[in-house]
Amino acid sequence: MEENCSTVETALEMLVGKWKPVILYQLFKNGTLRFSELQRALPGITKKMLTAQLRELEYHDIVHRKIYMQIPPKVEYSITEYGLKMGPLLQAMNDWGTSHLQHLSELYDEDRKAEQAEAAAEIK
Repeated sequence: MEENCSTVETALEMLVGKWKPVILYQLFKNGTLRFSELQRALPGITKKMLTAQLRELEYHDIVHRKIYMQIPPKVEYSITEYGLKMGPLLQAMNDWGTSHLQHLSELYDEDRKAEQAEAAAEIK
């Protein structure tokens, strides 16, 4: 069982943090993007953080970095063939997230309705 935990941890390492999932989402959604396009698509991320996250994803062969030798230099990022295997996982997480938000909305909307009904009954 301990071995399974470490494999889950390894998989989660690719998705942990505020930025990796949204970087991957942008690349899956848009295909190849330049650094500046990624930065515009992720308001609030610093150049330093985007660079660090992309380098880590590149190290793990999830993201490919292509450098064009021109002036000014052009760098593009895309999902690698290996990284494409994460597509179903990210889609499943997105589907679950949508379902979970709906569940929370239903759960707490019902709680609020019950609280409002109790408060109205107490006033009478």
